[in-house]
Amino acid sequence: MAVKTEHYSMSIAGKWVGDELDTLDVTNPANGKNIGTVPNGGEKEADQAVQAAHEAFASWSERTSHDRAGYLKKLHQLMLENQEELAQTMTLEMGKPINESRGEVNYAASFIEWFAEEGKRIYGETVPTHKEGKRLQVWKKPVGVVAAITPWNFPAAMLTRKMGPALAAGCTVVMKPSSDSPLTAVKLMELCEQAGFPKGVVNLVTGSSSKFANVIMSNSNVRKITFTGSTDVGKILIKQSAEHVKNLSLELGGHAPLVVLDDADVDLAVKGTVASKFRNAGQTCICANRIYVHEKVYDTFNDKLAKAVENLKLGDGQDESVDVGPLINQDGLDKVKRHMQDAVSKGATVVTGGEPNTEGGGVFYEPTVVKDIDESMVVMQEETFGPVAPVQKITSDEEAARLANDTPYGLAAYVFTENVARGTKLIEKLDFGIVGWNDGGPSAPQVPFGGMKESGIGREGGHEGIDAFIESQYVSIGLE
Repeated sequence: MAVKTEHYSMSIAGKWVGDELDTLDVTNPANGKNIGTVPNGGEKEADQAVQAAHEAFASWSERTSHDRAGYLKKLHQLMLENQEELAQTMTLEMGKPINESRGEVNYAASFIEWFAEEGKRIYGETVPTHKEGKRLQVWKKPVGVVAAITPWNFPAAMLTRKMGPALAAGCTVVMKPSSDSPLTAVKLMELCEQAGFPKGVVNLVTGSSSKFANVIMSNSNVRKITFTGSTDVGKILIKQSAEHVKNLSLELGGHAPLVVLDDADVDLAVKGTVASKFRNAGQTCICANRIYVHEKVYDTFNDKLAKAVENLKLGDGQDESVDVGPLINQDGLDKVKRHMQDAVSKGATVVTGGEPNTEGGGVFYEPTVVKDIDESMVVMQEETFGPVAPVQKITSDEEAARLANDTPYGLAAYVFTENVARGTKLIEKLDFGIVGWNDGGPSAPQVPFGGMKESGIGREGGHEGIDAFIESQYVSIGLE
């Protein structure tokens, strides 16, 4: 199913607006063709959206949790009914293979379903008193208006992982998707409208990220910022949040290590590596970026990984048989090329792949395995965000832990070993918020997602995911 090239609007206070504004083009990275335009909203539109959310907050927060869950369950149902349109939109605007896009829609919908139920479990407390004539209680209240800023690489799931718990908790939301992939957000906003959310409860602003940030950071009606993106931008938001002491949740950059010990099931390790590294063409925050393999299985692992990668089909994500799609834009391709050129210049050996492909206007890079890697190479110091698997030889569990932790980031890590004692001891040493043990795909709606060190603040998903949108209010009741 094709999506027409057309102009899309943004939604503020229950109305589709922005047609009078300048526009931003949205292009398909598989061929460079324009697939639509969105309004280039600025500070005025951001202010209007915040005001709409602020005005809607009182009535939405006073609804029962069961009532709010009803809206979310309707949205969940609509997402599943419109899975194909959402998936096709996603593939066209950011290149993800269509089967991955379908999977993301299901994953995104699962957050709406999970938090529809989790909102019913926001429990207060009665605390034993220390003094006669008093009763001590803890009440739970929604934090207020939430501004949600999301990246281009998961345009559905990153939104629902934020809006789901926010809405379930009684907050109202202003969403700002990436300008590289805003159309999926527009489609989700249409479904919110069909689900019957009251006007102003969910708002969508497209356009300038910097102007949007200026408004949400300076407007005291915005009490919560939830952001997924780069660590550099996250640090800016932290600084900007100081004036009004904004409540922040930040899911930032990653540089995930994947460790294969000598007792690992090599076939399972290869399968997990391919699943983690080449999903979305390596453009995921938790994908394996640094692969450390014990010297005893190093050659076997490289041979099997190369064969598996050579079987991956590169191409336009609309093709049902494609495994790896394009990179998001030319900047993304240039970064991959720079990393590879640096590695090869320092002695790395390309096992398979290693070449860009821009025929037909697309921005592709071949699925690549490169060995003879060491920590001096840029590919082991910076997140590549591309389909390149660099493999470094290690000699011990201690070296694996040292190299894995040698990064300012701490989002995700992967360990492959069949020995429970070794796996336990190694993982205990790893400073990462998410660890896949013999598992290349650890994400799920019912578990906490987030990082340590410079990879962020807070957790999304699981029962912890709704805590980020709740304030605890202590009430001391005097009865005498």
